[in-house]
Parts: sequence; structure tokens; C-alpha cells
Amino acid sequence: MKVALYIPCYVDQLYPQVAIATLELLEKLNVSIEYPATPPCCGQPMANAGFEHLTTTLGNSFKNCFKHYDYIVCPSGSCTLHLKEHVLPAAAKPQVWELTEFLTDILEVKTLSAYFPHKVGLHQSCHGLRGLMLAPMSERMEHGFSKPATLLRMVGGLELLPLSRTDECCGFGGTFCVTEEAVSVKMGQDRIDDHQQQGVEYITGGDMSCLMHLEGILKRQGSSIQVKHIAEILNTMA
Repeated sequence: MKVALYIPCYVDQLYPQVAIATLELLEKLNVSIEYPATPPCCGQPMANAGFEHLTTTLGNSFKNCFKHYDYIVCPSGSCTLHLKEHVLPAAAKPQVWELTEFLTDILEVKTLSAYFPHKVGLHQSCHGLRGLMLAPMSERMEHGFSKPATLLRMVGGLELLPLSRTDECCGFGGTFCVTEEAVSVKMGQDRIDDHQQQGVEYITGGDMSCLMHLEGILKRQGSSIQVKHIAEILNTMA
């Protein structure tokens, strides 16, 4: 299969280590990855601000850039969902996969050689949870498969700690954290309080945007808790 890596703008500019970890992880799993030279933005920032009609050019550029690939893997649930729902035509939707769903659904990963001897809390972002269905939603009273949690449980030494609210929003929400800053911060503080009460050392997840929001609050609090994208943990050496 011909697989391309799609790295969101904010990961490329602010968290390049997440892109590197994603690439290395896929290569360890014997996936031959290509990275197109000029991948465009998915257009989500403009669409969230109410200017989706201005993203047509970006959508066309994306389609042309990735049209020769069987799969496009992205370490961001929000960008993946935006591409599937708003950028690509229905026939092309299966091409784009969020990293953890690609690992579980396409590669069907059963074991990992990673080792991360720490207490970890999992933040399940809204786009991945309620859009991509990576895990069950509490409001639907469902129980079942959590793709990120399943992968984390394959990591040696890692203790995945349960939270009191497994699927509560962190308050980031793209432009929401700008237009409703006070509410956004309070929501983020509530999520961090949940992790702190469980005694986690790290907060992980599949969306670096949410983790960036939580990281900012943690730093302002002077907390010792750190954030890591799930790709960084799954890519650790045993």
C-alpha cells in the first residue's frame, strides 16, 4: 500500500517532535511512508472562524497533493475529521485516517515494543471521540473499544490511570478558546484537576491542539505534569 503522512500546520510549526515520532513509529511497523513536499493546510482554522467558503483552493490543493496515495495518516483527530467531512468527496473519505485508527483498524497492531514507565492519563479529544468514534461516548451510555487506550496498554511499564470524566471537553475548541477565553480556561482547569486527582505524571492524547491548551494551563500553575502526544509514547524505545 502507498501511504502518505499528513502533518497539520500547528504540529509542523510548534511540535515537530510529534511528526518525527509518528514517522518513526510507522517505520518501526514496516510501513513505507512518503511525505509530499508542499502539503497544504486542511483549512480548518478558516472554517471554524466562519470562512469555509474561502477554503476551496486549499481543498483542491490537498486533493492534488495526495491523490496518488492509498492511505493518508494524520496525527490529529480534528484535522482528520475536517478533511473527511468538509474537504474530500464521499468517495475519498476512507483515504484519511487518524493515527490511532490507522494502527488499530488498518495495521491491526497487537503488540508494541515501546516502554514508558510512568503514570499516564488519556485525554480523549472531542473530534476524535464524537466525530471519528475512537472511543465510546458517556452521554450515549456506551461501553466498548477505545483505540488510543488499547494501544497505550501495549506499552511496557505504562500505568494508564482511570479518570472520573473520561470524555469531557478540555475547552480548547479552536476559536472558542479565543472568543470565550474565561470559559475555555475553566474547562481546561477542570480537566487538569481530574488528572491531578488520579496522580498522573503525563497527560496524553491524539490531538496536540488540546494538549497545547492543557500544557499552557499546567505551566501557568507550575505543575510537574507533562503532556505528550500518543505517538511520542508509542514510539519510545524498550
